[in-house]
Amino acid sequence: MIPQEQGPRERAEAAVEASGLAYTVTEHGPVASLAEAATARGLQPADILKTLVVRRSEDDFVFVLVPGDRQISWPKLRELLGVNRLSMPDKEVARQVTGYERGTITPFGALRPWPVIADLRLLGRDVSIGGGAHGVAFTVAGSPLAQALSAQVADVTEPL
Repeated sequence: MIPQEQGPRERAEAAVEASGLAYTVTEHGPVASLAEAATARGLQPADILKTLVVRRSEDDFVFVLVPGDRQISWPKLRELLGVNRLSMPDKEVARQVTGYERGTITPFGALRPWPVIADLRLLGRDVSIGGGAHGVAFTVAGSPLAQALSAQVADVTEPL
């Protein structure tokens, strides 16, 4: 169990450490774009994962891991989840249900262990996932990441 009195960054790092994943921490200053974030982390934009919070119903959310050069395909995600409606919560609701601000959200150390859907394109390559604070990320191998998060891996994105 991750102590809740830890700050967001500490909570995220304690959780990724507890997962047993091999990881490196990358820290950088403010970035204004995906390209800047990729350069700061020494990766390609496709290797930067966006962790998006998606609402299935009133108090039911999922994390969706999306490569940086892609976006959620709502029809694919609705079909996968077997629902007719999905929505993105506003930034305050996202913070309340995860414990993280937008731009820092990660499944690691989230306040509740919501299910994770991972786009299949993260498999077989190194990816960077948010580290709970702005300018902090964890670089991990994508396939072990999906396994550590018990993610449902599927084609749920489309090009930007």
